[in-house]
Amino acid sequence: MPPLVSIIIPVFNRPEVFERSLASALEQTYSNIEIIVVDDGSNPSITIENKRVQLFHQANKGAPAARNFGFSKSSGEYVIFWDADVMADSRMIEKMVVALENNPAASYAYSDFYFGKKKMPARPFDANCLRKVNFITTISLIRREDFPGFDESIIKFQDWDLWLTMLQKNKTGVYVPEYLFLVERGGTMSTWLPSWAYCAPWKWLPGIWNTVKNYEKGKKIIIEKHGLSQ
Repeated sequence: MPPLVSIIIPVFNRPEVFERSLASALEQTYSNIEIIVVDDGSNPSITIENKRVQLFHQANKGAPAARNFGFSKSSGEYVIFWDADVMADSRMIEKMVVALENNPAASYAYSDFYFGKKKMPARPFDANCLRKVNFITTISLIRREDFPGFDESIIKFQDWDLWLTMLQKNKTGVYVPEYLFLVERGGTMSTWLPSWAYCAPWKWLPGIWNTVKNYEKGKKIIIEKHGLSQ
């Protein structure tokens, strides 16, 4: 029997997008999976009739808390935190499992992805680079015993915080150089801006400055927490 993979999906509203995301999880070619959905206070509440899915409800506490709760209900040797706006290639889990099985020293497997029609390439794992900029998304397959939990006080850069926390324990990742999923626009990454938008004078333009300001504030929190030099 191949190792069990727990797919943990926190969801808050946007039920029509979530339904497509859940469908892509159910269509994975890797057969030994459990799917855990945590409804983080959606209005109306999420309902699921598929018996292959475990559904839990909680008052709205944010994505990190919903992910941690889902993890507490899971039992897989591997876990993946699957955002509710993710549409995955049917072989994504299969390919990530192979990557971890072939790289026993790695604690997680990650890949490239699309944000809408835009390509979002990652890169081979590099600890020094990771300390400067995050190139790994939350949608990565993690060995259960190496997962430290999400810091529920972190509002922005929750994924970067997770990988840096694991790096402090010498836990590293393995790169799968393929575009294995797509993130629909309008959800958690809807405030994405191109790199030039974070530079003067563009960052002070109306419609950009608030996003840049929140980005810089969140980055400062991560830098201070992990003692990074920027």
